[in-house]
Amino acid sequence: MSEPQWDPRTVPESPREWLPALDIPEPARQRRLTVLVRWLLLIPHFVVLFLLSVAVVFTAIAGWFSALVLGRLPEPIFRFHAGYTAYYARVAAASMLLVDRYPPFTLAQPEAFPVRFEVRPTPLNRLAVLFRVILAIPAAIIESVVTSGWATLSVIWWLITLALGRMPRPLFEATAATLRYHSRLSAYWLLLTPSYPKRFFGDDPESPNATAEVAEALNAGRPSATRPLLVSTGGTVLLVLLLVVGLLSAISTSSTTTTSSDDVTTVSHSP
Repeated sequence: MSEPQWDPRTVPESPREWLPALDIPEPARQRRLTVLVRWLLLIPHFVVLFLLSVAVVFTAIAGWFSALVLGRLPEPIFRFHAGYTAYYARVAAASMLLVDRYPPFTLAQPEAFPVRFEVRPTPLNRLAVLFRVILAIPAAIIESVVTSGWATLSVIWWLITLALGRMPRPLFEATAATLRYHSRLSAYWLLLTPSYPKRFFGDDPESPNATAEVAEALNAGRPSATRPLLVSTGGTVLLVLLLVVGLLSAISTSSTTTTSSDDVTTVSHSP
């Protein structure tokens, strides 16, 4: 994550909407041994993320009240939230088998680590801040469904990557799109951006946004497979599959919960 100049009033107006950017390198060969024990190796990071998420609950509440008054996040809260979302993205990229690199324990952006999540200080609309939770619900539903779908099939993705020694391109695209949407939703929740999460199915290669994003990544000296994120037909099919599996999983869980609740009620009323 680049270090932004704080004053959001100095951010120049852009003819295009700028969305938080996730940089992931092209899929490469991975060591089968690290793929085999990847989730075990990342347990310390999962613990750290849990502890950080507890702190984020309190800073998010403080940030919401501050943004209502100031029209922006205070600098310390902005930097903490930006560091947290970037750190989460690095750990998630490793756990989702997008990269074969162990993420360092830091909120700052390590120069040598290939995964980056970039946000920029931007003025916030107070009315949108006031209703942020309500506005985020549709995007949160999509994110929850697709993430659930990926998790449900994660053992299959793990076996494929373990067998091939790399993640197939369509699977890489679908997984990167899932992580990018999650990261953009987190940035929106935490008031790091006024931009609503979008482009779930990837970027339009012919749009001015795609050309500008390529230039930005090259100027930063880090060619990226996800800026812009171009999703092939195979990747799109996998994303639809994740949505379907996630939806079926949610329906199954809801049905099981309802059945269990009915059984408990029946037992409690029996003589």
